[in-house]
Parts: sequence; C-alpha cells; structure tokens
Amino acid sequence: MKKKVLVEISARHLHVSQKDLETLFGEGYELTPKKDLSQPGQFACEEKVTVVGEKGQLKASILGPVRPETQVEISLTDARSIGALAPIRESGDVAGSGKCKLVGPKGEVELEQGVIAAKRHIHMTVADGEKYGIKDKQIVSVKVETDGRSLIFGDVVARVSDSYALAMHIDTDEANAAKVTPGLIGEILD
Repeated sequence: MKKKVLVEISARHLHVSQKDLETLFGEGYELTPKKDLSQPGQFACEEKVTVVGEKGQLKASILGPVRPETQVEISLTDARSIGALAPIRESGDVAGSGKCKLVGPKGEVELEQGVIAAKRHIHMTVADGEKYGIKDKQIVSVKVETDGRSLIFGDVVARVSDSYALAMHIDTDEANAAKVTPGLIGEILD
C-alpha cells in the first residue's frame, strides 16, 4: 500500500500571544480570520507585521488562533536576507532560537527568542498513523515526483494527534527545490 500525503507549502508567518497582539495592534485587539487552513481550527489572518532583523526586514502574515508564546517561522533564505538566526525546529520549540523585532501599526515587540525555520513535518490523525504504521515523533522520508525536480525529503517528523488533518508541511525553500505545486501528493517511505 502506498502511503500518500498531500504536500503543502508553508510560507513565512508568525503565531502571536494575546499580549504581543495587543502591543502590535492595540488593547483588546482580536485577529481577523481571512481563510481557514488545512489544519482544524487554524486560519490565516488579515493582519501582517514587519519582521526586522540585523540586516533587513520582511512582511509576514499572522496565523490564528493566538498562542501562549509568539513564534516567527521563516525560511533559511528569509533568515539570511534579514540577518536573523533561524534554527531548524519543530513548532513551539523556541528556547534559544533567533531574535527579531516585530513592528505593527500600534507598537513594537522585541523578541529575544522565537525565530525558527520549521522542521518539515507531517500532521496526521491517530487513525492515519495506525493505517500507515507511523507513531508520533517518528522520523520518515517522503518522495515527491515533479517535472525535473523529483526528490526524497528526509528528516520528516510525524506529528500524530486527532487534532490534526493529514498533510505534510514544507517551507518555500524546500518547495522551490522540489518544484512543488499546489495539490502535489507525496509518498511516505519507511
């Protein structure tokens, strides 16, 4: 049986705490959903902020809902272009990660840590994990076949929980390297 998975491109974005959201956009501010994402309860927001590093800056969209801690997810190319450290980490693992300044319409936030390049990963339900014989935190490889850029992504962490929907997430650098286009289906290898 082929273990198929939708491959999605995760562009630069950030998750914000309520405190930082209010500093950036004003007291009592609430996120404005723009569109639902593939993961249940997650959504892209209308709000964008400027991420400032030592050498430059870029705009990034906020994803909701708010989280306990602010986190910026950028590609390694983005990190180099703005002069920020972005270690490859799983979402939420921000201890000792890169720093930056966030600039919103009402204020600024100095992040002493929180900038990462997200580790490539697959979200899947418990049923998907059982069907594919994959456990939470297991490292797998995923083969993608594209015109002239087929490759196998190694070091893909499986994130198994019933709060997820089956999809692999890679950043824009990885997507460009493999010429990934929307709707591409990959194959999980053992």
